[in-house]
Amino acid sequence: MTPGTPVRSLVLWFPDWPVTALERGAAVEERPGAADVGERPGSEPASGEAVASGQAARSGRRPPIAVVERNLVVACSASARAEGVRRGQRRRDAQARCPGLAIVDADAARDHRAFAPVVSLIEERAPGVQLVRPGLCALRARGPARYYGGETEAARMLIGALREAGLDGVRAGIADGPFTAEQAARGGTSIDDPVFVVPAGGAAGFLAPLSVAVLEASATLGGGAADVKETADLVGLLARLGVQTLGGFAAMEPDRVRERFGDRGVRLHALAAGRDSRPVQPRTPPPELQREVAFEPPLEIADQVAFAMRVTADDFVAGLGAVDLVCTELRVELVGDRGERSERVWLHPGSFDAAAVVDRVRWQLAEDVGAGESAGGGLRSGVTLVRISPEAVDEASHHAPALFGGGPEERVHHALSRVQAMLGHRGVLTPAIGGGRWLAERQVLVPWGDRDERDRAANGAGGLAAQRARPWPGSLPDPLPATVFADPVPVDVRALGGELVDVDERGNVSAVPAFFAESGRRRAIEAWAGPWPVVERGWDAARARRAHRFQVVDADGGAWLLVCDGDVWTAEATYD
Repeated sequence: MTPGTPVRSLVLWFPDWPVTALERGAAVEERPGAADVGERPGSEPASGEAVASGQAARSGRRPPIAVVERNLVVACSASARAEGVRRGQRRRDAQARCPGLAIVDADAARDHRAFAPVVSLIEERAPGVQLVRPGLCALRARGPARYYGGETEAARMLIGALREAGLDGVRAGIADGPFTAEQAARGGTSIDDPVFVVPAGGAAGFLAPLSVAVLEASATLGGGAADVKETADLVGLLARLGVQTLGGFAAMEPDRVRERFGDRGVRLHALAAGRDSRPVQPRTPPPELQREVAFEPPLEIADQVAFAMRVTADDFVAGLGAVDLVCTELRVELVGDRGERSERVWLHPGSFDAAAVVDRVRWQLAEDVGAGESAGGGLRSGVTLVRISPEAVDEASHHAPALFGGGPEERVHHALSRVQAMLGHRGVLTPAIGGGRWLAERQVLVPWGDRDERDRAANGAGGLAAQRARPWPGSLPDPLPATVFADPVPVDVRALGGELVDVDERGNVSAVPAFFAESGRRRAIEAWAGPWPVVERGWDAARARRAHRFQVVDADGGAWLLVCDGDVWTAEATYD
């Protein structure tokens, strides 16, 4: 084969992959033993993703879904498309077409995470896969075609294997070069015939009637943001010059293209003519970092499972060390004898060693099973499989011990971790700030080592960070008081004439506050500000509350945060 000759390529296209990745993630959450990411009692849904999966769990069917990035629809489900939603629409236009549309923000990490096992599945049957982007991959067609008896046969085999894995609607295109193969997969296939083969040497004829806009939309072109913008500008200029098709662009003289559009234009001109000389670049599969241990017969006692995990945990940590990595977030998956699963991500303030891995397995058994040392509660059967995998890793050099030790911080970490290992996961708690309108409810205790934004077990699918980010009308802005009373302190706020000060329905103060009594001590008020209303649950007559906050400064210079709830006054906090 002469240099620059296009190589026969096979491209697999997964339409609307962001939606597929979302639905596959929701399916994992809906398995027995997994946490429900939908709406929880007493909490709000954390995101559009939680809403979509929660609605699906309750109704038994998937709602129309649209994945949005920069206020534009980048992917939508088939049910949304049936309602008139299209890729590239503005968010409000899509919602106008489909009022019941579930909006989900685009998440590249979610798409990559869901697509990684798909690529591994393809590599088991046809090695040498290039990951173009989540939902699109390419491989050289020659090897699979020779092994499976032809290009079409190879493509149908891969589509069949993916269909068995629950991935319907996959399209395959085979042509000279990845660019032409991608266009064949996108434009030449259908549900009835998901494989389209462009004969060798026929790329130019196949591409000729296509719009020049496919150059801007093609994922196989690669490049950074600057290249994408340059391509978009070139496509727009071609359209203004009256060049609407790839055939028209290919008919232009190469020298004139170079003079007008530069090297990027020459590259796109070659693609339009079917001369895609860039070969498929297979990825190097990542090292296998996860470990698992199976038990036959199933183990019923948590200590037995933890003891059996010691060698596997050592091997897990050693495997990470072999590639100069450490694990900072650990995913533990437990499988019961009846097929039920328990899955959780654990965090560490530093990095996991073998003992910490074993501790997390034991803690998960104790917490999820909910039967002390027995493994027959939440799982409802014995443990048959434990799988551990790194959810997040870091370079080992970032966690190497210092030459003269880490000082007090390292000693505190070791001491608290040792106590936690003896008492259990929630045996050592640290304070964090959560969401809410009242200061006392914003004080949350989380287990040592868990970052507050990932404390999902105690605070729902969104975690504390998501709770803090929610709108809390009436919440107190920064700076917050330093001393918050666990139980509000009763006070008595009076005017100069001795009458009780209150606030009417319009938020007007009945009299100027002059002094207040707290713990039997009378304090004169030198300055005050307010009131600021706090209105909660106006739709629920039984739990509705309407109160007002005041900031006051007494004669001793002390600053207080007072709350007037009807004719009852309390001190919520003090400013130090």
